Amino acid sequence: MNTKTAMEIRLVPLDKIEVLNPRERGSRAFDEIVGNIKTIGLKKPICVTPRVDSRGEQKYLLVCGEGRLKAYRVLGENEIPALIVQVSDEDAFIMSLAENIARRQHRPLELLVGIRQLLDKGYTTKIIAEKTGLTNSYVQAICNLLRQGEERLLIAVESGSIPLNVATTIAGAGDDDKAVQAALQEAYESGTLRGRQLLMARRVIEKRQRLGRSAARTSTGRRTDVSTVTLVRTYQNEVKRQTALVRKAEFSQQRLLLIVGALRQLLADENFVNRIFAEKCDGFS
Repeated sequence: MNTKTAMEIRLVPLDKIEVLNPRERGSRAFDEIVGNIKTIGLKKPICVTPRVDSRGEQKYLLVCGEGRLKAYRVLGENEIPALIVQVSDEDAFIMSLAENIARRQHRPLELLVGIRQLLDKGYTTKIIAEKTGLTNSYVQAICNLLRQGEERLLIAVESGSIPLNVATTIAGAGDDDKAVQAALQEAYESGTLRGRQLLMARRVIEKRQRLGRSAARTSTGRRTDVSTVTLVRTYQNEVKRQTALVRKAEFSQQRLLLIVGALRQLLADENFVNRIFAEKCDGFS
């Protein structure tokens, strides 16, 4: 990226700033940003790059700091401290994506959306890895899943339901059910998938077989255009569904343990066992 070494911080009118790479943010996280700025002020300026529109008027493209920008608007401010950098539209877009991906508390789907956007703009996996700080092998695997339209597997990977290497193997098996089941069996035997994670993986594969690889479909079964909002909403719904499934499984396990314990106590009672034999119950005769 060709940025000038000399950078300047100055107050920029909010109505002159255009968000280049908008993204969704949870209400709780946004409320925290607003509260912090209201209480202690802006600790870090946003970053923008100057432009001149078709009418010759000065405007700015936002490089990073969308949450802070929105918070200032909510608080009724007219200007915001901004670091001015001189970069191209392309570099500004990349800087914005890289900043979102590099955040320690980014949501999993934001990572996928960011990589998808870079991939759609023609960047190689090696360049994407360099710009985002991710490993080349990770980016390569994610991009392969994106190219194959494996949205359900991608969501499962980023929610922690399926390891990336297992998702890659399943995607490579295509629609061959035997090959997919073999991949699951191999993952189980190697210890990659166990217990709760194995149950989640089976659920994801069942939905993939029944509803297809895409996570966003219309009522007629046709694929719809996948937006950031759609992906995030699908991910959140999937996490809620799987969480409820896990809780239900844990409850059932507890009930079964109680039943097993009760049966052991009964079978330890000699009078009970004699009564069973006396009644000639098939299970004990």
